[in-house]
Formats: sequence, structure tokens, C-alpha cells
Amino acid sequence: MFRRLDVAARAVVDAPVRITVEGRSVTCRAGDSVAAALFAAGVIACRDTAVSGVPRGPYCMMGVCYDCLVNIDGMANQQACMTPVRVGMAVRRQIGAREVKL
Repeated sequence: MFRRLDVAARAVVDAPVRITVEGRSVTCRAGDSVAAALFAAGVIACRDTAVSGVPRGPYCMMGVCYDCLVNIDGMANQQACMTPVRVGMAVRRQIGAREVKL
């Protein structure tokens, strides 16, 4: 469904950034948001809703809808569409509501 344009795909060779998504190594390009990197890697659902468990994925890609919430480096409720990738980043799906630690 989602694919990179040829020009964008070449950028991976020029400036690769490796992140881990659900334990799988993914190569993306510098400047990508986490949401764009997920789409390019074939991941379309990044969280499950707290009430019904329905999978959700990035929708607006501009930080308004909050459907792209993920766990990044152990921090829950991170907006994938607003977070740029960085080398070594670990991204996990957010399942249900975030746990509050006291």
C-alpha cells in the first residue's frame, strides 16, 4: 500500500539510519519520521486501542490525531509522526493504555 518514490529510496543508500522495530532491524533514511519509517518497513499498525484492542496506524501525519502513538526507547505515548528517527532507536507497538509509574 505505501511505498517510497524512487528518489526517496536512493536516499537510504546515501544516509542510512538503522532502528529496531519490534526487535527487527530496519533501515530508513535520515530525516524520516518514525511513522514514515514504519510505513516504509511495511508496518501499518503501531498501536492497539485501550478499550477494544483495535489496531490503529498513523492517520494525519501531522501530530493532531494521536493514532500513531508508539513506545520509543521505553517511553510510551510517543507520536511516531512527530518524532524523527535516530540511530539505534528502539520502537515497539503500544498495546492499550499507558502504564503510569509512581
